This record gives sequence, structure tokens and C-alpha cells, in this order.
Amino acid sequence: MEAAKSALQQGKPEIWNSDQGSHFTSPQYTGLLKAAGVQISMDGRNRAVDNIFTERFWRTLKYEEVYTKEYASPSEARESIRKFIHYYNHERPHQSLGYHTPAGIYLKGMRPDDPIRPQASTEHTYCGKESA
Repeated sequence: MEAAKSALQQGKPEIWNSDQGSHFTSPQYTGLLKAAGVQISMDGRNRAVDNIFTERFWRTLKYEEVYTKEYASPSEARESIRKFIHYYNHERPHQSLGYHTPAGIYLKGMRPDDPIRPQASTEHTYCGKESA
């Protein structure tokens, strides 16, 4: 909840996409998003490929950062992961983005349907209803 509140303070997206985990479907979480006027989008059940870019990010974070380090404390882990996420978004070129960084693509205002980015599945659940 705190991460969602913090993100909403930075700006309000038109659509907020997540999987259907219990924390994302809780009345508190969905209520927060509805109160902010955000359209809620949830991937299909057991459909990790619906959000393949995010799933790939978590895999990269685990295998290139978390599993390769021994953190002395939770605060050290948070700081190291924060630095990795900055590196991942601002310094590391991504093959799927034509060897640009995610931040570079975002800051140039490129659209998700530009040819350098592969398309994800369009099967999602919007506010609890299946949509194709």
C-alpha cells in the first residue's frame, strides 16, 4: 500500500496494471486506486506473459542482483537494489529496446507500439471483467 501511495504522489497514470495477487485485489488497494481516479487493469489468471516486461524485470533483478549478493542488513539490501534499478533503467541498454535504456525511450516520448518494442498480449481483466 505504501508503495502505491508513494507512486500516486509522483503522478497519476490513466491505467494501473497488476496481476491478480491478493494484495492487488484487496478492497484497500483497489479503493486507493479508485479514489485516485485510476482505471484498474489486471492480467488474466495465471498469465505471467500478459505482463511479460515486468516479469522479465523481476527475473533480471533476482538473478543479477539479489541472488548474487549477501547483504549485511535489510537497509543494505534496499540500497543495493535501489542502485540496481537505477542502473537497469538509466544505464543498461536493452536489446528489446533497440539497445536504448528504458529511461531514454520514456524520456523521448516513444509510444509502446513503436516498432522497436515487441507487443504483449492484449488479454487483460479491466475492473474485474475479461477483455480481449
